[in-house]
Amino acid sequence: MSSSHHTTSVDYESVDKAYLDKRSLKKGAAGWILLASLGVSYVISGDYAGWNFGLAAGGFGGMLVATVLMAIMYTAMVLSIAELSSSLPTAGGGYSFARRAMGPWGGYITGTAILLEYAIAPAAIAIFIGGYVNELVGLNGPLVYAAFYALFVGIHLWGAGEALKIMMGITALAVVAIVVFVVGMLPHFSVDNLFDIAPSAGVAGASSFLPQGFMGIWGALPFAIWLFLAVEGVPLAAEEAGDPGRDMPRGIITAMLVLLVFAACVLLLAPGGAGAAAMSEHAAPLVGALQAVYGPDSWAAGFVNLIGLAGLIASFFSIIFGYSRQTFALSRAGYLPRWLSVTGERKVPYLALIVPGVIGFLLSLTGQGDLMITMAVFGATISYAMMTLSHLMLRRREPELERPYRTPGGTLTSGVAFVLAIVAFLSTFVVSVEAALWSAVFYAIMLAYFGLYSRHHLVAQAPEEEFEAIALAERELSDDAAADAV
Repeated sequence: MSSSHHTTSVDYESVDKAYLDKRSLKKGAAGWILLASLGVSYVISGDYAGWNFGLAAGGFGGMLVATVLMAIMYTAMVLSIAELSSSLPTAGGGYSFARRAMGPWGGYITGTAILLEYAIAPAAIAIFIGGYVNELVGLNGPLVYAAFYALFVGIHLWGAGEALKIMMGITALAVVAIVVFVVGMLPHFSVDNLFDIAPSAGVAGASSFLPQGFMGIWGALPFAIWLFLAVEGVPLAAEEAGDPGRDMPRGIITAMLVLLVFAACVLLLAPGGAGAAAMSEHAAPLVGALQAVYGPDSWAAGFVNLIGLAGLIASFFSIIFGYSRQTFALSRAGYLPRWLSVTGERKVPYLALIVPGVIGFLLSLTGQGDLMITMAVFGATISYAMMTLSHLMLRRREPELERPYRTPGGTLTSGVAFVLAIVAFLSTFVVSVEAALWSAVFYAIMLAYFGLYSRHHLVAQAPEEEFEAIALAERELSDDAAADAV
């Protein structure tokens, strides 16, 4: 390798064709239906557990307002990402969008935020899976976490097409359980049940609708995010899509529409059937709601309890896919150690699957699922702000960029998402200062690595970097031509 380009902030090194040949993914493994199921799969565990703690934070009214705000943010962001992923279809996802709009530092900060979200979320989900397995067969702890990590990282090592098809089947099971829940709860819905949390005395704006007052909306925001968290990971499969310009927008928008319907169903029917107070602290709200109206031994509650594990597994399985592709893209371009992006005979980045998996397993041993989910939200909201800002900047700077899909509403849509992402980011400090501080430590380490080492060793031929490398070469040629003319 030889140093080929230099800027004031980064250095590029040229690599030969063999470097990229050892770092290629299997094209055409995913059509738009598989991509849509990937989007639902990323998120569906949030329908089964976690969102209901927002009822404790803000009552039904606070959680309702928070969910509407986050539904607007995610929908606007998904419409923005749909355009970006059709224009810039690489495995880097949000990192590649921000890299194009804001340069290497912007790309790295965004990619690192997504990595924080995607590496830590499976650790939290592994802990929740342990709780479900304990209910079913009386086993929990490190052995359960290790078994699930080994099994699902192993399936991903088998191949992307195979893994995505298995994931689609698991997701379909989880969807069936939500349909059973909806059908079972509809006859028992009562508006009165939504408002059975007593207003807190002496709190500004407290009422039966907002028992914790206006601050309750603020406190409920991170839990409303759980109903949609990680849908933005669909573009990480861009290099494995058959026709990314067409498949990416269709896949991610379809996933978002499904998730909006699910969010409305669980938010209304769980507290509307069993009472907001009872649901606000329940570890498995869908199961708890069915048990409240049909009895603890009813077949519906038992079915949703058993299949609820499929919901957790679906998200665990798909987020492993997400972190491997983000790690792969950052490594291939030289932002992370390059050995992480090597792919084997099956065109799978095996080290990008295994190394973050080991780190996630070690994190799961803390048993602090709530802390990790809040850290994941911290990283996610930074990436949302950066991705929507990228849409705003690229619309202004590169109006001629080919856009197979164009965001309805243009920069107004991405602008709304950007403002709400900042609000959502600030809300994580309300829930857990500890999570924010641990996230800041992670960022400090990652930024130091980039600032001191990897920014001097970026790969000119990586898909996300080629645009910049070509532009630099053209500038050097024009500078040389100007010098010759003088």
